Amino acid sequence: FSNYSCIFPFVYDDIVYYSCVSVRSDYAWCSIDEMFQGRWRYCTAKDPPSCTFPFLYRNKYFFKCTKEGYVLSRSWCSLTRDYNKDGKWKQCSPYQ
Repeated sequence: FSNYSCIFPFVYDDIVYYSCVSVRSDYAWCSIDEMFQGRWRYCTAKDPPSCTFPFLYRNKYFFKCTKEGYVLSRSWCSLTRDYNKDGKWKQCSPYQ
């Protein structure tokens, strides 16, 4: 299934995943279906989930990555429209 794209989020064993996982595997993988149906593939550097813009964080909408609230002062974004509700995020760049 390497020609298929990863689907985020996906559900595996009743858990919602927003990025590639190493569950029961030595290598990161993703589902190619929203509800895991046994179809998967190994992840590559191109597979991380996408940021969602705009997103709500602390009563403010962000239209690009922000450093606000990140103790390491690096840029991050929400993976859903409402970070306050879902708490799903990723780092935008390790150097910015």
